[in-house]
Amino acid sequence: MQYADITGWGKYTPPAILTNDDLATVIDTSDEWITSRTGIKERRISHINTAQMSTLAAKQALARAGVDAADIDLIIVATCTPDTLVPNTASRVQQLLGSNDAVCFDISAACTGFIYALQNATAQIRTGMASKALVIGAERMSWFLNWNNRDTAVLFGDGAGAMVLEASDVECGLLNAKLGCNSNSRDILKISNFGTDMDRYENPPKGLKIDFAGPEIFKHAVRGMGAATENVLTQAGLKVSDVDLLVPHQANVRIIETLQKQLKLTDEQVMVNINKYGNTSAATVAIAFCEAVEQGRVKPGANIISAAFGAGLTWGATYIKWGERVTPINDYVQTETECSQTALELLDIAIKGCQNEA
Repeated sequence: MQYADITGWGKYTPPAILTNDDLATVIDTSDEWITSRTGIKERRISHINTAQMSTLAAKQALARAGVDAADIDLIIVATCTPDTLVPNTASRVQQLLGSNDAVCFDISAACTGFIYALQNATAQIRTGMASKALVIGAERMSWFLNWNNRDTAVLFGDGAGAMVLEASDVECGLLNAKLGCNSNSRDILKISNFGTDMDRYENPPKGLKIDFAGPEIFKHAVRGMGAATENVLTQAGLKVSDVDLLVPHQANVRIIETLQKQLKLTDEQVMVNINKYGNTSAATVAIAFCEAVEQGRVKPGANIISAAFGAGLTWGATYIKWGERVTPINDYVQTETECSQTALELLDIAIKGCQNEA
């Protein structure tokens, strides 16, 4: 039987940092207000687009796997902030990497997108439809935000993470998954005035708006991620005590803590980096995985559970049996996207635009 070994991991986190104190100069908020409610201290604001972030994360993952981009035969980009709807972002990543002829497509499942993409790529490798896959989660969430609304403006950030999957005879990689969607509650988390539902000829056009019912989202997230995790553990024949690491979606530290308490996991068993990046939607799990490996928290043969929840309402969990590789074959230093502007300078036009709409 063929499996999909994770042989490379990479991330791109933009250099411009937007702190809670920076946000307090724009909207009525404070570091204490944001940190106590979300666990977020800062987030990144990108000066490059989603495809470029994806490509830089991918280059690092490919170098660490020791794989040439030309050998990749499948590229999946999980994103709800594509640079263009037609063509897809994955095709631009292929172009930038020089990975000619690879199958390329995007997945839109919001914060659960990377798990959806990872399961899809794994299935294609395990059925022999692909041999080397590049799975990316990337978002430029700052583009959507209303900088007058502190309930959502404080939550999100930009970034990208990537994994390389290769066919292997060794039983490892994603072995079990439980994915789903609760569409009956899809309206509690959505971006309004976007897509073909909007009136193209309305004058003046309405601005983008994120509808975000926080308390309801919290309940759905804890319930969905918890049930999916229990299902995956049962599929895999594992007990909670067998779990070496939980890599959850980084949306709110309270959600993570509640899930951790339900599963009776220690702090050492749970990967948390929301304090540095905020919610990067489909990129959160990918970035967290990358940092967990970089920090030495992923050992060969480790049992890893990942869980996520997002708009749709999508949800899911996976069980990954990590392979042998935890040390990069090569590495890639991202030097081509240095930014001379601060986060507030990058956001200046957007902030003024939102203030004018108010």
